[in-house]
Amino acid sequence: MMNMDYDAAAALPAQMPIFPLPNALLLPGGQLPLNIFEPRYLAMVEDALGSSGRLIGMVQPMEESGELFGIGCAGRISYFQETGDGRYMIALNGVCRFRLHDHRLSAGGYRLADVSWHEFAADLDDSDAGIGDRGHMFDVMRRYFDQRGFEADWDQIERSDDNAILNTLAMVCPFDVAEKQALLEAEGISRRADLLVAMMEMALHEDDGQNDARH
Repeated sequence: MMNMDYDAAAALPAQMPIFPLPNALLLPGGQLPLNIFEPRYLAMVEDALGSSGRLIGMVQPMEESGELFGIGCAGRISYFQETGDGRYMIALNGVCRFRLHDHRLSAGGYRLADVSWHEFAADLDDSDAGIGDRGHMFDVMRRYFDQRGFEADWDQIERSDDNAILNTLAMVCPFDVAEKQALLEAEGISRRADLLVAMMEMALHEDDGQNDARH
């Protein structure tokens, strides 16, 4: 299986467009909806649609320096719609993480990047282990959502697969850029789930401490 993963990773392109966007986290197996309106990114989408893989790399800028993190996640355009006011509505399906080596401006004004995939070949293995303790995760999620005032369809959430749960949590929870990058860089679904639970528990603990201080 590992050889097949490496073969699949080797088939991915060594160069692709990247979209630097803070707090927009795409995970392998997840989905990210995007509203595209800047001319350079409209050109990026058009060029990606014209390529065989329809891939766009999502990568976060660092909060202080604006430099790009060295690891991002590529997504394949799975949905595309033109609006009446010149925008594109697209959805990316997370394929595989990548290592960012270099990038430059394209003729269309967006960034083209040189990337490698081999160290993340396991992202292409659908048999990756899932969330270790879903019951504990749901318990922490319920307390976290209640404290934040988030509404949720718990029946739907509990029916969702592990990838969908992690992807949704990573997008809706107000984690900062560095925390979301840590989630992206975590190895595998199980470790990513453990990290998400730890982040929510830390936030609950910090809020409880603030409430105690106010009393």
